[in-house]
Amino acid sequence: MISASLILYGFFSIEFVVILLLSCLVNFGISKAIGDLPEGKSGLIHKFGIILNIALLGYFKYTGFFVSNIFSVMGKEIPELNIIMPVGISFYVFSQIAFITDIKREKENKIKDAEKLGNISFTEYLFYITYFPKIVQGPIALPYEIITQVRDRNRRILKAENFRNGIELFVIGLSKKVLLGDNLAKIADYGFKYTYYMDTLTGSLVLISYAFQLYFDFSGYCDMAEGVSLMLGIELPRNFNSPYKAISVRNLWQRWHMTLTRFFVRYVYIPLGGSRKGNLRTAVNVLTIFILSGFWHGAGWTYICWGLIMGIVVVWDDLGIMAVKGDVKNHYLLREKPLLIIPQKLGQILTFIMFLISLIFFRSKDMTYALQYFKQLVIPTWPGFMYKTSAMLDISENYLVITAANMYAKQYTNIIYLISWIILLVISVIVIRAKNAHEIISEKNNSGRHLVFLVFIFLWSFISLSQVSTFIYFQF
Repeated sequence: MISASLILYGFFSIEFVVILLLSCLVNFGISKAIGDLPEGKSGLIHKFGIILNIALLGYFKYTGFFVSNIFSVMGKEIPELNIIMPVGISFYVFSQIAFITDIKREKENKIKDAEKLGNISFTEYLFYITYFPKIVQGPIALPYEIITQVRDRNRRILKAENFRNGIELFVIGLSKKVLLGDNLAKIADYGFKYTYYMDTLTGSLVLISYAFQLYFDFSGYCDMAEGVSLMLGIELPRNFNSPYKAISVRNLWQRWHMTLTRFFVRYVYIPLGGSRKGNLRTAVNVLTIFILSGFWHGAGWTYICWGLIMGIVVVWDDLGIMAVKGDVKNHYLLREKPLLIIPQKLGQILTFIMFLISLIFFRSKDMTYALQYFKQLVIPTWPGFMYKTSAMLDISENYLVITAANMYAKQYTNIIYLISWIILLVISVIVIRAKNAHEIISEKNNSGRHLVFLVFIFLWSFISLSQVSTFIYFQF
């Protein structure tokens, strides 16, 4: 399995494999030193390991950002660095930080018995880091979640139910990615590229299209990764749980990229003091992890701004001024009970709107474009750019209808593209509001109709693979 994972990863670049293996050797050596050395020295080694991992990630991912900003402030020409970031480095660096930190906590008896690892072999560690369904895009599994399964011989026996559920998860994920996410990407890419030409309505629909694209792209990958793992007898931690059904922004981040949120809470928020050092410190800690999360997603001020917006909204949720029915905590930062409780449906709408607004920064190529996008939405305009944007849906599904329209009624071609865009958005809403993949497979539906539907969407997705795009989270 390790060899297969490295071979698959090697398709990106052999140099990436070398960097990965060297980092694994160094981190495994650090973990052994932490376990063998006395308390004072092991703590020093642990800190060295954290700094080393952050330096590795920082060099490949953030050197260009810092250099460009420094040279810009100095008023000098920005040099061309040509540093290529290894695919998945953000994910496997965080996994390595989790590993050496948990080894230290286990030594200090600060970890649950169920999470203890004992004596780890290099083969087990290498499997945990390089396991191919998770290395390039997560989830960021904790060490015990993978290693304890590797040690379980029963998991090496092929089970029909796991294989069936795995295939079903994979097919559902593939269809979300290929049939919905990739088609919406054509709209989103075009809209954000021509921000300055967007009118208010088109810009709004482009933003919603991007939100849906991001959803289906990441949700699809998570389903596919979990599906492949189930077929191999490995259960990956849940990483995506219908976040657009969230009733608050805090609730959204309990559902979206759940393992990244867990990583920041476990290894950053709690060590900073969590909620134990007063209300102000709690708010600062929340803002800190969201700013770090934004910076983790990308080396740019737009990502930092996105993280800051999300952090501010989560702090607002925690203040207790307004809460959503069903999302009421025992204690808020400013009061014991919320001042105002709103219905869940309204909470879902407000949460989605806030997330949409933040995505303007997340997707725009720089702050200038992001602010311009805000301007296009706030100041009503109608230059008629909607037809040009919808024409990006020149996809195989439209071929016969568009060909007929061009031959016999060319004046309706643009309307057909626009209708296709609207239909795609409506289908997206229906899928998002429906049961998610895990809820579907939990029903154990063995009907012929269900099987035919799965075969149909698989074949449709397979035929459409020629126009598939890379996963969004590959760039992170």
